[in-house]
Amino acid sequence: MCCLNVTDSSINTILHTSYNSRLYSRPFIEYFEETPMMVAVLTYMGYGILTIFGYLRDFLRHWKIERCHIAREKEEQKDFVPLYQDFENFYTRNLYMRIRDNWNRPICSVPGAKMDLMERATYDYNWTFEYTGRVVQDVINLGSYNYLGFAENTGPCADSAAEVTMKYGVGVASTRQEIGNLDRHEEMEKQVARFLGVESAMAFGMGFATNSMNIPALVGKGCLILSDELNHASLVLGARLSGSTIRVFKHNNMQSLEKLLREAIVHGQPRTRRPWKKILIVVEGIYSMEGSIVRLPEVIALKKRYRAYLYLDEAHSIGALGPRGRGVVDYFGLDPCDVDVMMGTFTKSFGAAGGYIAGKRELIEYLRSHSHSAVYATSMSPPVVEQIITSMKCIMGEDGTTIGNERVQQLAENTVYFRKRLREMGFIIYGNNDSPVVPLMLYMPAKIGAFGREMLKRNIGVVVVGFPATPIIESRARFCISAGHSKNMLDQALNVISEVGDLLQLKYSRHRLQLSSARPFDDDVYEDIDD
Repeated sequence: MCCLNVTDSSINTILHTSYNSRLYSRPFIEYFEETPMMVAVLTYMGYGILTIFGYLRDFLRHWKIERCHIAREKEEQKDFVPLYQDFENFYTRNLYMRIRDNWNRPICSVPGAKMDLMERATYDYNWTFEYTGRVVQDVINLGSYNYLGFAENTGPCADSAAEVTMKYGVGVASTRQEIGNLDRHEEMEKQVARFLGVESAMAFGMGFATNSMNIPALVGKGCLILSDELNHASLVLGARLSGSTIRVFKHNNMQSLEKLLREAIVHGQPRTRRPWKKILIVVEGIYSMEGSIVRLPEVIALKKRYRAYLYLDEAHSIGALGPRGRGVVDYFGLDPCDVDVMMGTFTKSFGAAGGYIAGKRELIEYLRSHSHSAVYATSMSPPVVEQIITSMKCIMGEDGTTIGNERVQQLAENTVYFRKRLREMGFIIYGNNDSPVVPLMLYMPAKIGAFGREMLKRNIGVVVVGFPATPIIESRARFCISAGHSKNMLDQALNVISEVGDLLQLKYSRHRLQLSSARPFDDDVYEDIDD
């Protein structure tokens, strides 16, 4: 991988391109503009001021001058192991509470391109909320993972789910290994395997547990996990539960990954120097906070060269990438057999719930008897299973229509258009042009809450994200584009975003960018972390 340094009198932008271009059929470019120095300084100052006032308010609460609403230990329990760590909850008490009204907003409709929100008010500075009884209608939804628009209450998916509910009911009340294995479960797993182009697949009722409960079944003590530094919490938890040695490589940095692979082969396990039992590379298809796409051709090339295994999490990319909606493997035109463990979720592009693991038949048969999520979890609900089957057939064109293919193409067009317009307006946008996850950088803590509130005032629902979910100076709004968004909806949202951007002074970027010669990586890209 190489970087092109894009310079202007007041900007420093890094375009990440592939260093092994022969592996790509087209240019692979991602945008990550560096935080402006003044913005970074002001952001740190903002967090510093909030921290000082936080300690002052904690002092007032300690002496009962200010009322504290958060859970505390009772006086008679002071000699017990504490349930609530005051210092660990400092951020929640003093920073998160200021902008808490931007999260957990209840909706009362289908989370489609537009949605209805239940209005709520707070009279104690976000400690508690009361519903006003008013419904905010027709809010443009830029926050849900409804990439292909299958989260709907009309159409073939909803009709099939309703029909199956009448026949099978809602709950199964048993595990797959006992008497909870329905014929619809079997059909769904065969459908998933055909959709992905692999030998076999198995489904789980929860996407998070698909990662956290299956990774420990695949690797253990004496194994090495090489994990991207921006992997999802479910992958991190699964890696930690496995008992394997964990080393972290820089995000999407193939030089960093190759260095760790080389060291693992040369040095083996610590102290004993024995070869690792397994080396598992863990990556995501689309990274949900950065909007970046994994450099899968290069990862597969390294995996083959060093004889490692590859675990690919396609939670956000399955259905949302590729000319046929088959995910990041389809996007790059690769062979699915080159990915040892294919993981994905049904919660996003398919408008359902749960997750899957797919690959060779031997792998799936092993997991059926060794995965805690398979052995102990209740079977998936029949209407959810039917939603998956119907939506997947729609994408594959097996329903006799072209609706699925049209939605895949519409999503791709909406994504490119939305990203292009935001960059033209002067916002700093992260990620790949083809990624439907679009992070818009806010930076300062005060602007996190302000952006969410101002957008909702104008009937646009967005998701805002800050520390500790992101680096402290990289707070952002995260838009999720859907095939259900019409051009008029996107234009309306873009006009509002531009208006709020001017109001809050969020247009940090500059336009006239000129490519300069490639620069080498700094030495610090080779740093790794042992866990």
